[in-house]
Amino acid sequence: MIRRSATMSATFRLFALLLVVALFATGCHRGAKDKNPDEGVPVEQLYNKAHGLAKKGNWAGAEGSFKRLIAQYPYGPYTEQAMIEIAYAQYKAGKHDDAVSSIDRFIRTYPTHRNIAYLYYLRGLSNSNRDTIFLRRVWSLDPSRRDLSTPLQAYNDFNTVADRYPNSRYAADARARMIVLRDVFAQHELDNALYYMRRGAWVSAAGRANYLLETYPQSAFQYDAIAVLGEAYTQLGNKPLADDARRVLELNDPQHPWLEGKWPKYPWAIRKLNPFAGEKSAATGQRNAIMDKK
Repeated sequence: MIRRSATMSATFRLFALLLVVALFATGCHRGAKDKNPDEGVPVEQLYNKAHGLAKKGNWAGAEGSFKRLIAQYPYGPYTEQAMIEIAYAQYKAGKHDDAVSSIDRFIRTYPTHRNIAYLYYLRGLSNSNRDTIFLRRVWSLDPSRRDLSTPLQAYNDFNTVADRYPNSRYAADARARMIVLRDVFAQHELDNALYYMRRGAWVSAAGRANYLLETYPQSAFQYDAIAVLGEAYTQLGNKPLADDARRVLELNDPQHPWLEGKWPKYPWAIRKLNPFAGEKSAATGQRNAIMDKK
């Protein structure tokens, strides 16, 4: 009886020992599995790894590696550059909201950084594509008919680059992009003027056209705005002003279809029933047809 009890006690101790060893081994394996492979890696090596991922177009991997670098080395020139690279990776990945947030954080932290002009330029690029890039690619949506709040922010970003940093390598392209955005804003005003024309609100149409000419002079839609004035003043019975508009068009844009009574040509209303037809503005449809014939 005593021998049997001793044997059971030894067996129990052996089982307990094996259980402790198993638990210890499992814990060690889990710790090794969960360990960050980049932990303790020198900052330069970490940066080179992340930069290599970016060069291959692996934007998600580059973003994650740069973030690990910042977590391990929160201060220093590599960290500053990593913050810039994160914003660029987010922009390239189409994560424009995240890119703008990263850029804003960097500008607040390093307002006098040597690359600050680039950050404003990159923010302009992100704001130019923010909210609309997917819809525009898939359904060819007209940017002038979307919410213009983020394009306006982009314009201000590019204007900051051109105004504050005129000698930077980004200034020339920023100015060119401002011209494109001004045409988007001008078309937006023209679309509103055409909306009023279609409903016979001639005074409102003339007001929008005048605003376009005063706010966006020399835009791609300046002569369309003059055509709106000509039509509005004709309908209002103001012959002197209508004749003035006609003379300006005959002198500066003699091929404008309004002079032949063929403008504006409004899109067929049934297009709205087709969600894949894309948007077509009366401001550009007829003009594009004329340009294609030249």
